Amino acid sequence: MSDTEDVYICESAAVEDGGMGVRFPVRAFGADATGFVVRYRGAVYAYLNRCAHVPIELDWSKGEFFESSKLYLMCSTHGAIYVPETGACAGGPCRGGKLRPIALRETGDRIYWQPDQYIRPPVQDLTDSRTGSPSPGIYER
Repeated sequence: MSDTEDVYICESAAVEDGGMGVRFPVRAFGADATGFVVRYRGAVYAYLNRCAHVPIELDWSKGEFFESSKLYLMCSTHGAIYVPETGACAGGPCRGGKLRPIALRETGDRIYWQPDQYIRPPVQDLTDSRTGSPSPGIYER
């Protein structure tokens, strides 16, 4: 667990078993990226949206991570397939690779991700796009 608060992703109902995943913004290893959450056999799993073969996003179109049998996550570019429960490569050019997991917590019908030292919340733009000045109220909670 990290010293950073959990970050809300979505309502639990938005992630159907073997269905569409939900993408969410992250800052991974110092660069803007996306993570994704899917549900498989009743449990939720989240990974950095980056193929282990070539560091490109996996989804066919936004949120489509499962291949046609709904048994594996699949990279849309080179066909690498991954086991949903572990992120381990199950076939294709990712041989020996693994997706980078993101810790999750599902509670109260909501799904949250847990930042760690490498995957953090994205940096928010704290300026007003019209004036270039700090946005009013940005420091309020």
